[in-house]
Amino acid sequence: MSSVSVVILAAGQGTRMKSDLAKVLHRVGGKSMILRSVDTASRLADEPPVVVVGRDADAVRQSLGSRARYVTQAPLLGTGHAVMQTADVLRSQGGIVAVFHADLPLLRAETLARLVEVQMSDPASVITLLSVIAPDPRGFGRLIRDRAGHILANVEERDCTPEQRQIHELNVGAYAFDAAWLWDNLSRLQVKSNGEYYLTDLIHAASESGRIVNGVECEDLDEVIGVNTRVHLSEAEAALRRRLTRHWMLEGVTILDPMTTYIQEDVTIGQDTLIYPNTHLMGKTAIGANSIIGPNSILVDSRIGAFCTVEYSVVERAVLEDHVEIGPFSHLRTGAYLAEGVHMGNFGEVKNSRLGPKTRMGHFSYIGDAQVGEDVNIGAGTITANFDGERKHQTVIGDHAFIGSDTILRAPVTVEANAKTAAGSVVTHDVPSGYISIGVPGRLRELKPKEDTVDGA
Repeated sequence: MSSVSVVILAAGQGTRMKSDLAKVLHRVGGKSMILRSVDTASRLADEPPVVVVGRDADAVRQSLGSRARYVTQAPLLGTGHAVMQTADVLRSQGGIVAVFHADLPLLRAETLARLVEVQMSDPASVITLLSVIAPDPRGFGRLIRDRAGHILANVEERDCTPEQRQIHELNVGAYAFDAAWLWDNLSRLQVKSNGEYYLTDLIHAASESGRIVNGVECEDLDEVIGVNTRVHLSEAEAALRRRLTRHWMLEGVTILDPMTTYIQEDVTIGQDTLIYPNTHLMGKTAIGANSIIGPNSILVDSRIGAFCTVEYSVVERAVLEDHVEIGPFSHLRTGAYLAEGVHMGNFGEVKNSRLGPKTRMGHFSYIGDAQVGEDVNIGAGTITANFDGERKHQTVIGDHAFIGSDTILRAPVTVEANAKTAAGSVVTHDVPSGYISIGVPGRLRELKPKEDTVDGA
């Protein structure tokens, strides 16, 4: 089987974006367009793609690192000139050269693979290109065919006659070339009046020499959205959202309002989970089965177990085991770990802390840098004072402890298993098992059998 090399065109100025950021570094679904292109290319070929850089070349290289090889186009003299810059890198590899634009963020690797397959299967062909039938040309070139249906040429929109502007078959800008033919003919491209070399002129050159140019039609208009403006960027974002929400609904997830649900590609969701509107699932978030997420919740790089509820809350790089309930208006920050059966009330915050199984955390509480045991009651308004102005300190709360409302735990401090704090206490010293801390500062008193703490919920 012939080898496949991939070229990604990413050197353009992107002036219509009206941005200080290179067009290909703008994000769709949380990933830059150039990163999406490299992800796509990596599924098509074994060798890293060759990325043609121009504007903000250093920033593009930095964003991709070793995932790509790079050539620089300077000055920017069109798409044909851009591919010419890759000759020294790829000429010796032979096989097939796939070329596509980085501003096609939704283009699938499977579609490019179809181009390569068609090109490989036809010895008479030297180019296979991706086309689409669309009512809105969006600036794409028109494909000219002969009476037998063979592709003869591509005419750029700016060069179209009125009759050619009525053609609805468009050249998307993705190709599979016979490598030997490509390198022999690139050097023969003629410069246009604007000083540029058009890669699309190779289509006419092939047909003039009696070689075949095949077309593969893409039936998914969303897949070939080209991004040249912020309007196009928003259209690509909406199309990706439709693609992803449809996928998860077909996998057994209920999404009440797909138009206001934002799911990134690395997210996974279990069957029979319910997603309410205005929910954002980002990064590598994984959600188990039968959970309820939202409304108005944001989950980033977090792991949510089965049968969990996350209501009106923000969860960032945190873990919830099964049967955990948080919210409304809870905030789990980096390093929060809620074990099975934890309940966390409204306006609570947890950071870099583990809450043991069946622990209940009251509303308006903050737990930071803490280890909390099993079946602990954390009353409303509890605060771990973990920062002394220079360093963070840890709080430890043992199993079955009872933390009264409005308790301040000045770290480092330990409340042992079965110990208590009274409402409004400021705990500055460890509380042994069987004792209660009362007052400001907290004073220890031995607990009597079945002694209750006032206002502890």
